[in-house]
Amino acid sequence: MTVNGGVSFWYREIGLPTRRPPLERSITADVCIVGAGYTGLWTAYYLKKADPGLDIVVLERKFAGFGGSGRNGGWLTAALAGSPRRFAKTHGRDGVYALQRAMNDTVDEVVQVARTEGIDADIVKGGILRVAHAPSHLPRLVSGVRTARSWGDDDLELLDAARTTARIRVDGALGASFSPHCARVQPAKLVQGLARVVEDLGVRIYESTPVTDIVPHEARTPYGTVRAKFVLRATEGFTAGLSGERRTWLPMNSSLIVTERLPERVWGEIGWEGRELLGDMSHAYIYAQRTADDRIAIGGRGVPYRFGSRTDDDGRTHAATVRALRDALVRLFPAVRDAAVEHAWCGVLGVPRDWCSTAVLDQRTGLGWAGGYVGHGVATTNLAGRTLRDLVLGADTELTRLPWVGRKVRKWEPEPLRWIGVRGMYAAYRAADRAEIVEGRPTTSPIAKVADMVARRH
Repeated sequence: MTVNGGVSFWYREIGLPTRRPPLERSITADVCIVGAGYTGLWTAYYLKKADPGLDIVVLERKFAGFGGSGRNGGWLTAALAGSPRRFAKTHGRDGVYALQRAMNDTVDEVVQVARTEGIDADIVKGGILRVAHAPSHLPRLVSGVRTARSWGDDDLELLDAARTTARIRVDGALGASFSPHCARVQPAKLVQGLARVVEDLGVRIYESTPVTDIVPHEARTPYGTVRAKFVLRATEGFTAGLSGERRTWLPMNSSLIVTERLPERVWGEIGWEGRELLGDMSHAYIYAQRTADDRIAIGGRGVPYRFGSRTDDDGRTHAATVRALRDALVRLFPAVRDAAVEHAWCGVLGVPRDWCSTAVLDQRTGLGWAGGYVGHGVATTNLAGRTLRDLVLGADTELTRLPWVGRKVRKWEPEPLRWIGVRGMYAAYRAADRAEIVEGRPTTSPIAKVADMVARRH
């Protein structure tokens, strides 16, 4: 029987953490961070390493790693969290090249910190494959590789069908792109390990402490106010729940399933010995990993958005989404058709209106934030932590000059426009995928092109 919800399979594997005590009274600090996911914890880590004397407080509504940091697909990828073309409008091509180099370095930075700090998160740097498995996928794949290289992703490689199946035998694979700048992680192990390290450095983490309002130099909760020179918002997909932030970032829903442990016979048919991360070229694309204990975890959008920017608590996902993900899995790997789905769950990620992440600090008000990672947050949060560190310390560095720093983004449309737009956009993408994958349309569906224009993703 499939377990549905319970935060995520990753927590089922390691167990839900014992909660730290909540805030009990008003206090002061040098830096207050709202949100104990990857962004908040990496920021606390790098600030404390740079200046051990800083008094840093982290406030968390549930427990550290409750949100996307403990639910994601485990892709530690150097993919840019945003559009190179849009970043280039303010910083030119050199700015985009610098951002791509920074992201490449970030993957290695996370791997190194985990090793140094003794965080065992099942990390394997096997790279990432994006596979074309339908005729319409191949032109998009070739065009995508050419475009990525033009923006500085020089290590991205185009593989033919034979070289693709030598790595992972995806049914009907016609080719793939491969980047070495990606590692598999067990997300909950990473975030829980990071929380322990940060606490050992002397950072105070208060859990079960919802922040209701953020104003200059203050984070307000039902139990008291934290006053600090800097208040940093690290709330990603839950940002819409804060006062005044309803339309800042859209909480996009993403769902995953994980199979039972697969026998050696099945792995003999699939391959996947390099533990690469796996994606595809469909419009409502999938993301997958081979877990440390030999399961396949695969995810996709499911029901992409809830009216009014609502978010779930438990991670329960719709039965139709579970079926759709299982169907996608069997299409890719017919050898798993008899495998049981052991767990399904979902979570939210933050999407700005222009689909580009930001890192911001206003020295006058002391308010700062980073996020809007559009699904590429496992690595980008680390870059965010180091960038916010430099901004808080007032340092002019290569990181603070990157094109996502200080970026201004307009808000999302009010309801019901954003609900209609997002739901319609993904319905169009799913229809386009049906035409291309199931019905065999040889070229990109015009429905997807219309959806791209509505979304303004590129």
